[in-house]
Amino acid sequence: MPLASAYAGREICLTTRHGKERALALPFSLGLGASLTVSPCNTDLLGTFSGEVERLEDALSTCRRKALMGLEQSGLRLGLASEASFGPHPAVPMLAVGQEVLLFVDLDRGLQVLEQRLDWRTNYAQKLLEPDEDPTIWLKQVGFPSHAVIARPANASPGRWDWQKDLSSTAALIEALEVCRRADSRGQVWLETDMRAHRNPTRMRSIRCVGVALARRLGTPCPSCTASGWGVLDMRPGLPCGTCGTATELTVAEIWGCVACGHQVERPRRDGLSAADPGDCPWCNP
Repeated sequence: MPLASAYAGREICLTTRHGKERALALPFSLGLGASLTVSPCNTDLLGTFSGEVERLEDALSTCRRKALMGLEQSGLRLGLASEASFGPHPAVPMLAVGQEVLLFVDLDRGLQVLEQRLDWRTNYAQKLLEPDEDPTIWLKQVGFPSHAVIARPANASPGRWDWQKDLSSTAALIEALEVCRRADSRGQVWLETDMRAHRNPTRMRSIRCVGVALARRLGTPCPSCTASGWGVLDMRPGLPCGTCGTATELTVAEIWGCVACGHQVERPRRDGLSAADPGDCPWCNP
């Protein structure tokens, strides 16, 4: 147990309805010597991946609200919550990516420490299924049945139809497809991956990775004020092209800092890369 941790022996409230303690309990136990207590608040009120409830705030704001909901319900002083967004990569639209956000709240110290991860290893996908179309190939691509899928009639808006969820067996999927086809005027079905953590092992692995990073960060004191949470706050773009020297959008330096005292330092990329490929250069590859 990391006895030097400021949170050794402490209890942290994890706000989740979807079993995220399976991914986060071990990193916080081994990394900080802390234990997690689950607060199963109805976080669906803040938005759902399937769109029945629209998420009105960004991922970080929603994550903060989740953590505070759990703290209010549990009465604990340390809170933890996660949120994610999925969609096309901003630079490569054909590539799906996931942005995982994990926030730690310490009410006594007035700290909110954020860790996030951009993960290309996601099965996030959707498909419009025609009346006689076989979804087998698509299902294999998204990892069904170990990864669940959800379905609705294609002509039904997300907020006006109860999604067929928890589809993680062939029998359940066949039944859901029949229900949705009968309810759709054209017999079409909208299928998409279930991105809830307890139904998506790929996302659960991403949550575990960001949990390890956050536990490590919380165990690292600020070199200026010794508060927990020293780590990367931002990235500075501008890595020069290896051919012509033009600044690119790739990271040239990391901004490390403390959320408690505001102390910051700029450090080179940890991977040692000092020049960008010409393919990423706006001059060489306009």
